[in-house]
Amino acid sequence: MHPQTHSVFHPELLGSWLALVGFGVYHGLNPGMGWLFALSLGLQQKSGRAIWVSLVPISAGHATSIALVAVLVAGIGSMISLQSLRLLTAVTLLGFGVYKLITYYRHPKWVGMRVKLHDLFLWSFLMAFAHGAGLMIAPILVGLLDGSHSGTHHVSASSGMLLMLAIVVHTLAMLVVMGFIAWIVYTRLGLMFLRRSWVNFDLIWAGALLVVGALALWGAVAGGGMH
Repeated sequence: MHPQTHSVFHPELLGSWLALVGFGVYHGLNPGMGWLFALSLGLQQKSGRAIWVSLVPISAGHATSIALVAVLVAGIGSMISLQSLRLLTAVTLLGFGVYKLITYYRHPKWVGMRVKLHDLFLWSFLMAFAHGAGLMIAPILVGLLDGSHSGTHHVSASSGMLLMLAIVVHTLAMLVVMGFIAWIVYTRLGLMFLRRSWVNFDLIWAGALLVVGALALWGAVAGGGMH
């Protein structure tokens, strides 16, 4: 008999896929992840096309940062048990959340608005890395790996395609939201809307890291208790 295989779209994993989309939406809403930069370039060049063009390298940089985290998750998961990986991910996320809460007012510096496409890619990569965007979805990646390898204790070599698909789903959700917000502000709302309705996303981001970390830790402890 052939060994039982587990579909990446198993009903038990639906929550993880929806969470990936949800975090993509949340990352897209955060102006620090790129839509504000794209809007600024569009206003500077007086071109809506500049917004859409800039969003491509911004999304690619974000996805690359998350891919690095996914590689770490898969690499560490091949050496330790998935339960240990869950705990490690949760504790790391909580620690980074505390750090961001203490230093929420600090922002990565950049050279200015005269940038090329590769500059946008690098900027987005650094922003996602500095803000822990990949770390935020690491528990979801671990959950996907755990669900797709039910009955095993370690991550297998076949996990690469699953993680790539997860990154694509997350990034597409973020790109759609970023593009929608930047375009609506550019064509309908204008800069006065931003001045009247600005929200401190840095504090919200730090809080979200802590919440996700706490939920991941609770899930890891509760899951460990069932073994």
